[in-house]
Amino acid sequence: MHIQNQIKRTLSKPASIASIRDLLKNKAICHRTDLATRVCEQFEFYDACGQAQISGCLKALRDLDSAGHFTLPVAAARKKPEPKSFRRLSHPLPAPVDVPPKAGDVQDLKLVLVHASEEMQIWNELMVGEHPLGAGPLVGRQLRYLIHSRHGWLGGFGFAAPALQLADRDEWIGWDREQRQSMLHFIVGMSRFLIRPCVKCHNLASKVLSMSMAILADDFEQKYNYRPLLIESFVDISLYTGTCYRAANWIEIGKTKGRGRQDRHSQSALSVKTIYIHPIEKDFRKQLALPSHAGLGELEPADGLDSVQWADHEFGGAPLGDERLSKRLASVAAAKAEAPSRAFCGVAKGDWPATKAYYRMIDQPEESAVNLPNILAPHRKRTARRMMGQKTVLCLQDGSELNYTNLDQCKGLGDLKANQTGAKTRGLNLHSTFCVAPNGLPLGVVKAQCIAPQAKSPDDKRPPSTIPIEEKKTFVWIEHHRDLVKLAAKMPQTQLVDVCDREADFFEMFDEQRKNPCVDLLIRANHNRNINEEPFKLFAAARQAPVQSRVRVTIPRQSARPKKSKQKASAARAGRLAELAVRTIRIQLPPPSYYAGRPPIDICLVHALEENPPADAKAIEWFLLTTMDVTSAREAEQCLRWYTLRWRIEDWHRVLKSGCCIGDLAHESAERLRRAIGINLVIAWRIMLMTLLGRETPELPAELLFSDIELRTLNAYAKKKD
Repeated sequence: MHIQNQIKRTLSKPASIASIRDLLKNKAICHRTDLATRVCEQFEFYDACGQAQISGCLKALRDLDSAGHFTLPVAAARKKPEPKSFRRLSHPLPAPVDVPPKAGDVQDLKLVLVHASEEMQIWNELMVGEHPLGAGPLVGRQLRYLIHSRHGWLGGFGFAAPALQLADRDEWIGWDREQRQSMLHFIVGMSRFLIRPCVKCHNLASKVLSMSMAILADDFEQKYNYRPLLIESFVDISLYTGTCYRAANWIEIGKTKGRGRQDRHSQSALSVKTIYIHPIEKDFRKQLALPSHAGLGELEPADGLDSVQWADHEFGGAPLGDERLSKRLASVAAAKAEAPSRAFCGVAKGDWPATKAYYRMIDQPEESAVNLPNILAPHRKRTARRMMGQKTVLCLQDGSELNYTNLDQCKGLGDLKANQTGAKTRGLNLHSTFCVAPNGLPLGVVKAQCIAPQAKSPDDKRPPSTIPIEEKKTFVWIEHHRDLVKLAAKMPQTQLVDVCDREADFFEMFDEQRKNPCVDLLIRANHNRNINEEPFKLFAAARQAPVQSRVRVTIPRQSARPKKSKQKASAARAGRLAELAVRTIRIQLPPPSYYAGRPPIDICLVHALEENPPADAKAIEWFLLTTMDVTSAREAEQCLRWYTLRWRIEDWHRVLKSGCCIGDLAHESAERLRRAIGINLVIAWRIMLMTLLGRETPELPAELLFSDIELRTLNAYAKKKD
């Protein structure tokens, strides 16, 4: 791999300065350019094409001269440079003619690499006349393209050197300052992107972006003798949304700080821009000699899960307002994971300073940065990286009641639903988005809220249809879906499917997805809606559709739960392999009467019915609404198998309540409960993942999950059982 020469750093060494002084004593060297040429030869400052890096060497020599290390020959007097004028056409560039409204209908669409003088004039004419930043100048290694079609010139691209440093980009890549200086040339910056303002063609921008990425690396390598690994670009968020970048599978990784290339005094006078990255090579970190876990790239489900460092990975660097609190959070989580069902005073085993430190963290002021979102922030980042490593991720939304009626002195709790006896309970509603891979392995928690529900005021006489959706309890489902849309922008090559139970079956949820369809919905239908055709009812229409296939799905067992004063009874259910008849129909989901002006939503319904259930069991029947285009029996079966994985979040709730015993937490306020719950959310995910990894991949090395002392203990226990 070609490493960028660190010219100034090399020449700043004492031995290098001594060599330059010796060269300056040579009377034959009378010009600075002569000196730079000799220095390039002596220190082998050549680029990938074998050309001497004269300009870079001259700049370094001038800096060292200014620092007093030696005195360069007097530079020849130069005239003050005149403002650069770009070679342009002698006449305005004609507007394209009869451009169709859709990109797929544009005739002879192609990108023309600018070589000839006439092509450069056309490119300059376009940029000077129609691009907000003009034609340049561009810096560093450059490529220019024109967007041509039978209709005329539609726009152009300009590629040049990347930004010297970007905090969010460099964190995402995962390199340090030394690595960035050596490898920065493997990034190419998109300095200009123009679709002419007179061109109104849907999807044209995303189409030509994809076309440029398909040819850029080859053209760059042919011209500069090495292949770039990443392309970066910026979108001014005050003017554009960046939709075309996301549609072309670019990754949104952060924002700039408003500094330009020449902002040496940190004035940040420019507008803030969104940073987009397009990896040319998927394994670019490996090619940059970075470790697999570096930056914010893809992770496998079990990466970093070892018993020694997992807590540092999942909690380290949490933005709690104090670095000491962040370190304490990681140490608390590591200790709590050793005995998740016990209170921390029992976990600490008499270590009073550790116990006191835990409660000082939990008992921070209500308005402090120690809150549930910040506690989960590092885990959310790691979860997103695990999601990036999957082609499809099932994002399971669900809620669960946390009953804290026994905490009489706890402030901030809400009123939970009364049970069948009418007994009222107090506590929190936990609503989470829990992500799993298609094979069922849990990837982590991306969002969790512990809501204290409040009863409707008796003075509020509004009928439900007039209450804004933002004020309804069901709005939490939309909030979590919007959060997934934000995540989807960071992983355009991963399909996200929001999987929900019947509570999410309301029109506003589907209408929300229609606004930004980058995240699909898979929701179990709750309402037998009216439809416009016979038999005029949704469920009846699904049952009358022809059977497309039959599929076997695993129905998990359910333990019997006796009735308690504040808990409903549930019957036991044995696990079984059910054979379901699969049908699909496509419907127009009508808006409710209070949204009469909105168009219906085109949606698929997958119906699954167990036609021959066991004699003592209730037949399984599901009606699944999905925004995915289900056109075959295989796709319908896939929806069913994905929906069966919704029980993973129920299993996680069980680990939280039975394994981590979050119902036994006792704190003086709901906010302090949320902090303790946040730690346990991640611990429960890890317990569940370790359990499933052992089942799904028994060949996995035990050292990946257990420390030496744990393995010795387990071995001793196994021998004792023998």
